[in-house]
Amino acid sequence: MQQSVIYPTEVTTFRSRGEQLVSHLLDELGEDPSREGLLATPSRVWKSLSFLTDGYGQDAAEVVGDAVFEERYDELVVVRDIEFFSLCEHHMLPFFGRAHIAYLPDGKIVGLSKLPRLVDLFSHRLQVQERLTTQIADALEEVLQPRGVAVVLEGSHLCMMMRGVQKQNSQTVTSAMRGTFKDDARTRAEFFELIKRV
Repeated sequence: MQQSVIYPTEVTTFRSRGEQLVSHLLDELGEDPSREGLLATPSRVWKSLSFLTDGYGQDAAEVVGDAVFEERYDELVVVRDIEFFSLCEHHMLPFFGRAHIAYLPDGKIVGLSKLPRLVDLFSHRLQVQERLTTQIADALEEVLQPRGVAVVLEGSHLCMMMRGVQKQNSQTVTSAMRGTFKDDARTRAEFFELIKRV
């Protein structure tokens, strides 16, 4: 029968239950959480996980705020190459890449910085890339009510690169099309042409 490990005072004085769980995890992995190099690791890991999942405490309307403006512009708006980082919900390993977002205004535009903020909002949760793509599209459609929304994510997944099939050069591409982008092949083609890397 395995005996429970007694940790020194500095290791068991945790600020949160999360830090205590990380310390126990280190022990289960065969490490010694009381050794010098690991003394602050539970705190660092818990702060990191808290940051990477802080999207649970926010919603799209809060992120966009009052940055929706009346404007008669009715052509394509595209923000491409928005970097994102997220955690796969199956292994809690990172996946990361670029998001490309477009919308066709219907009398309203949104502050451009709000599009990367929407990406951050949903990527800072435990995710699968497919859901992340649709959540970004649905949120933009809800807060802006444009004629159409298009979102494409290109992601590299460490759960495929570091473990399992171990394919370092594979990339996952997902898309979500709403409104005109779904119904009109020419609008969709224009979007894909604009996000192509030259």
